[in-house]
Amino acid sequence: MENSKLQDKNILLGITGSIAAYKAAEIIRLLSERKAKVYPIMSRAATNFVHPTTFQSLASQEVVLDSFSKNKGLNHISLSSLADLFLIAPATANVIGKIACGIADDILTTTILACQAPILIAPAMNHRMWVNPILQQNVKKLKSLGFKFVGPMKGRLASGEIGEGRMSEPSQIVKYAEKIFSIKEDFQGKTFLITAGPTRERLDKIRFLSNYSTGKMGYALAEEGKLRGARIILVSGPTFLNVPSGVEFYRVESAEQMEACVTENFSQVDGVIMAAAVADFSPLKMRKDKIKKGAREKISLELKRTPDILAELGEIKQDKILVGFCAETKDLEKEAKKKLRQKNLDLIVANNISLPGAGFAVDTNIVSLIDKKGEAKSFPKLTKREVAEKIWDKIKEIENQPRIRTDEHK
Repeated sequence: MENSKLQDKNILLGITGSIAAYKAAEIIRLLSERKAKVYPIMSRAATNFVHPTTFQSLASQEVVLDSFSKNKGLNHISLSSLADLFLIAPATANVIGKIACGIADDILTTTILACQAPILIAPAMNHRMWVNPILQQNVKKLKSLGFKFVGPMKGRLASGEIGEGRMSEPSQIVKYAEKIFSIKEDFQGKTFLITAGPTRERLDKIRFLSNYSTGKMGYALAEEGKLRGARIILVSGPTFLNVPSGVEFYRVESAEQMEACVTENFSQVDGVIMAAAVADFSPLKMRKDKIKKGAREKISLELKRTPDILAELGEIKQDKILVGFCAETKDLEKEAKKKLRQKNLDLIVANNISLPGAGFAVDTNIVSLIDKKGEAKSFPKLTKREVAEKIWDKIKEIENQPRIRTDEHK
């Protein structure tokens, strides 16, 4: 493969004791295809799943199994010194925990501790282990220290269950590795505010109105923007996601709280990406006590409009870049262009949430990007991180175009 960013790079590949260890063979093939030099390091547990000879044949390098390798030149110091990247795939909960605690009890963890090159981790485990708060705390700690993570994905696991914990596909892992060597820091010196997740509009002390948004799209945009050099202010409704490392983070609940936070920070930003699914209506009056069911078969709720944050920003945007989202089930392009025009946006991300693999609570999306000129570009189903990359690319394109302050939407 020509002109790969991985060409002539020394990649340490740590393989740990997971059923997904067999996928490391494909990772080696893809890295070698890109003319990278791969040095496999296996934990003892990994050898129970794949024999070292397999990886040795593919990488044309001796597989390092312990600190007392017959090859005197391959120890944890020499390995870590030559590394341009350390990729751990698959990474078990056990090795993630060891790394987070600084434990170095074998050649793999010892080399990791000595390594000063970027470290990319591809987790693989049962979904119950992945959601364990101890594991999540370890992941959060490593991200805060600069470790990179790719995946895991939601899918069928070795146990036969469906859940999050499946290792990302080798092609995605290698693509992420390439990205590490091709970070475009093209937004260096810029500040962007991103909203994410749903809002909750309280009915009483225990109930609220909300929607299916998980925040995954907004968080992916925050991660990609930070990676590309921007200062990111992330304003998020309630989600279960880990806060991306290195961003300024504000947690809000209601549409009014989000409006206040966005407005307060608006003067210091170069642009806003409104990826949050803000509730359109909230109860006219919140009950102080729990609404009792009693003998009633029906209950009536009186609702009021919530603040239209995007429209408010469009009124005062001047030369700032403003990006909105449009989720529809029909007449997508018509509704998206209408919203683009009425709210004075520079770009709108339109997606038909009725399509499989698009919309809320999934890791993928199917979108069209429509700019102020009405030009639309549609994409096939992509991961939300890939969609985020496309959105930032388009923002850069808009940023490079001659722009004037305008109130043409009025």
